[in-house]
Amino acid sequence: MPAPHPAHRPIARRGLLVGTAATALTLSTVSFADADAEDDREGATRTRTVRGVLPTGSPDYVYLPVDVPRGIAEIAVSYTYEKPPVPAGTQGNALDIGIFDERGTELGGPGFRGWSGGARGSFFIRADGATPGYLAGPVRAGTWHVVLGPYTVAPEGLAYEVTVTLRPGPAGSTPEPGYPPERAKGRGRAWYRGDCHLHSVHSDGRRTPAEIAAAARAAGLDFINSSEHNTTSAHGDWGGLWGDDLLVLTGEEITTRNGHVLALATEPGTWIDWRYRARDNRFGHYARAVRRAGGLVVPAHPHATCIGCHWKFGFGGADAVEVWNGAYTPEDEIALAEWDNSLVAATRSGQAWVPAMGNSDAHREPDKVGLPQTVVLADELSREAVVDGIRAGRSYIAESSDVTLAFGVSGGRGQHAGIGGRLRVTGDDTPVTVRLEVTGAPGCTAHFVTDQGTLFTATLPPSGAGTVQWRTTPAYAAYVRAEVRHPVTVPGLPGALAALTNPVFLEG
Repeated sequence: MPAPHPAHRPIARRGLLVGTAATALTLSTVSFADADAEDDREGATRTRTVRGVLPTGSPDYVYLPVDVPRGIAEIAVSYTYEKPPVPAGTQGNALDIGIFDERGTELGGPGFRGWSGGARGSFFIRADGATPGYLAGPVRAGTWHVVLGPYTVAPEGLAYEVTVTLRPGPAGSTPEPGYPPERAKGRGRAWYRGDCHLHSVHSDGRRTPAEIAAAARAAGLDFINSSEHNTTSAHGDWGGLWGDDLLVLTGEEITTRNGHVLALATEPGTWIDWRYRARDNRFGHYARAVRRAGGLVVPAHPHATCIGCHWKFGFGGADAVEVWNGAYTPEDEIALAEWDNSLVAATRSGQAWVPAMGNSDAHREPDKVGLPQTVVLADELSREAVVDGIRAGRSYIAESSDVTLAFGVSGGRGQHAGIGGRLRVTGDDTPVTVRLEVTGAPGCTAHFVTDQGTLFTATLPPSGAGTVQWRTTPAYAAYVRAEVRHPVTVPGLPGALAALTNPVFLEG
């Protein structure tokens, strides 16, 4: 292979693309037409390296066009960038990368071929294979675009170097992806446990799909959802890992600059664009695209403190919200409080309410798959039934498969409503009985929470298994939900959650 060499002229700004939701910058085209004689000979591998500096305030996405001639079997890209020290409290350099093929970079268009964010320094694409995070397929002639995402930029700018290598050869063939089936054997109508926020080597995780499947079974899960950052490359990599005991759903973690959102249980192969901010008014468009693909829109870790992670789009377009993400932290406590406020608002306005769910967001050891997990009442262990159960709020969240809950409210004439349901009784002052059964929560306390706040608390037996009851009326409580908490460890903060239910609404 010839040694990489720099472009013969500086890479200059080509202009701002204002037609996309997130303003973008397009650089000068990398051309192989003027290649040195050595790498212009027939059958030679061709390489170009370009360098530049992105200033502070750069657009969210910077596109580097690459003219790919006919007869190329593989495109390979590597990049590096400088990481100078910065003063305390100042953001340093972080640069993401991905690529679009000759079909273009239009928002939501067909040209997407892969994204690895900042997880990899190089990738390749050819017909019969690709680096995880990227989509295998033919390398067709035309203008491809390497996309750089300056996540954060140091005060002195972000100096980068991108090397593009083209390897000639026959086009080759692309194998059919091994998409998982939409149904597993299951147990009929039952409570099924799942973790819908997981990362593998296809984005910034360290586990393989096989390792995730094994960890899911060990955690007692019935279903999982593939949710890589901004890519669908893992969808076809679950071949042979599902079974009668494990349903594998496919989705994406749509990672925008104003928050992350799970596209949960979409049709395999469905890619949802992420290149917009809340100010661009595009979220509703892509939320509808998720639903058209049969999936759910679930804002993830809405109060996470990482840059770009805090949810700015509101819950108006959400089907559920992730109030518990991984090991329980104060960020989750804030998300829980905000979600509870949304229940009060829905009660006041009569509008639809948004259910809560919890997921592990596990990336690598020691992250625990299934901490927490969403337990869903579904008619069967299928994609459609699980989605229906989550959307309806027929679910609770538990820290492990050791914890089980049974929660409901009963009226005086045999009326009963379970989690996610609505109990209608004859009058606002009609007494109702709230009942919670718990197992697997030693040392914990049970709490009944209403639109007024926590109105009843009881200590569970040392075994962690017990039943708690409380009487109220629709006039006193517009809804009731249950929390099971560990003892307080940080003064001024409640104990960490062991479990949490969606509410039962009360009507007189």
